[in-house]
Amino acid sequence: MFHITDLQKKPEGIAFEERLALKEGVLARNASILDLDAVVAKGDIKYEDGIFILSYDLSYRITLASTRSMQPVEIRESYPVTELFVTAEDLATVEEEETREHFLVVEGGVIDLSESVADNILLNIPLKVLSPEEESEAVFPKGKGWQVMTEEHYAKEQAEKKSERSPFADLAGFLGKTD
Repeated sequence: MFHITDLQKKPEGIAFEERLALKEGVLARNASILDLDAVVAKGDIKYEDGIFILSYDLSYRITLASTRSMQPVEIRESYPVTELFVTAEDLATVEEEETREHFLVVEGGVIDLSESVADNILLNIPLKVLSPEEESEAVFPKGKGWQVMTEEHYAKEQAEKKSERSPFADLAGFLGKTD
C-alpha cells in the first residue's frame, strides 16, 4: 500500500518490485480460475500535478480450464499496467465526463497495489483457453450423437445438407449420362 501523503513528499516517486500472494482472493472472486502463482509487479508510483500515476509490469502464471476439453491449462501472462488515481476532491474539479472516466479515486488515503494487480488479472482472463496440443490439432471432443466443430466446418456441413435436400439433387447426374 502506498500512502498518498508519502507520495506527495517524494517527487521522484517510489519504485517497487513486489511478489504478491493473491491466490485466495482472486480465486474467491472468479471460480473459473484453478490456480494462480508467481505474481510479480515491478514498477513505480509518482505524484504529478494532482495525479498519482501507478505504472508497473505485471507477470504471473494462471491455470484455467480448457474451453474445449475442460483440462487444466497453465498460461504465463506478462503485460504493462498504468493506472491514474486522484483524490475525490481533485476529481470533482475535472469538468469533462470523458476525462473523469480515466481516473480511479483514492480511497482511505492509500493506493493498494494488491487490489490493482488482482483487478488487472481478473480483467485479462482470456475467453479462449487451449492447451498447446489442442491448438495444433483440429481434433474436437465428441460423444454419442454430438460433436464440437468450428463455425467454418458447421457452415460447410449445413451447405452440404441443403444441397442434399434439394428437389433437384436426384437430377444432378442425369444430364451427364448418355446411352
